[in-house]
Amino acid sequence: MASKPICIIPARGGSKRIPRKNIIAFNGKPLIAWSIETALKSEVFSKVIVSTDDEEIANIAKEYGAEIPFLREADLANDFATTAEVIEGTLKKLEQTEYACCLYPTAPLISTDDFQQAYAKLIETNADCIITVTDYDFHPLRAFEIETEGKLGFKWPENALTRSQDLPNLLHDAGAFYFFKTSAFKQQNKLVMKNTIGHSIERNRAVDIDTPEDLEFAKLLHKHMHNSGNAS
Repeated sequence: MASKPICIIPARGGSKRIPRKNIIAFNGKPLIAWSIETALKSEVFSKVIVSTDDEEIANIAKEYGAEIPFLREADLANDFATTAEVIEGTLKKLEQTEYACCLYPTAPLISTDDFQQAYAKLIETNADCIITVTDYDFHPLRAFEIETEGKLGFKWPENALTRSQDLPNLLHDAGAFYFFKTSAFKQQNKLVMKNTIGHSIERNRAVDIDTPEDLEFAKLLHKHMHNSGNAS
C-alpha cells in the first residue's frame, strides 16, 4: 500500500498589507494553526510540513503539530519567489512521496472533508492535480473597463445583453490548496498542470485574505461555519 501524502504549507515571515499575517490572531489561534490542525485532523497526510524562513512561525507551527525539518533559504523567501519554486525546493529535501498537497496558511475555511474528497478524486481520476475552485459572484464576461476620458464600456460588448445564465460557467482558483502527483509536478514545474481537475467549494469559503477587511470578514465566516456545525 502506498504511503500517505505529505502536506506542505508555505509560510514566509514577510507580509506587506497585513504584517505577520500567517500568525496573526484569528478566532483564538494563530491563522496558520487552523490550516495545520485541519490537515492533521483529516488523517489524509503522513505529516504536515511548514516551509518558512521565520523562527517565530516555525515555533508556532511546531506547537500545533507541524514539522519544520529545515528553514527556507533567503532566495525562496523574497517577494519574487513563486509558490511552485518554494514547493520544488521543499520536495528536493524530503523523502520521495507519490502525492503531496500545497496548503496555504491563510485557508481557515477549509474542512477535513475537502482534503479527503480531493485526495479520493485525485486517485480515482488519475489527474495530475486537484485545485480548489469556486464560481464568480458576478460574471467576468459582463465586466466594464475604463476607456478614454474615464468613460465606462463593456470589455466584451458582445455579451452586454446576454443573460448571465447563458454565459459559460467560469471558475477561479479559490486559493486554498493544490493536491498533486509529485512526478507530474517535477516534470511540469507548476501547480496548475495539464491534467488538472477542480474541487469546488462554496464562494463564502474562498476568501482571499489580503487586507484587514478581508481578515475580519473571514473571521465572521469562520465563526458562522463552526457555530453552524459545518466545520469538520
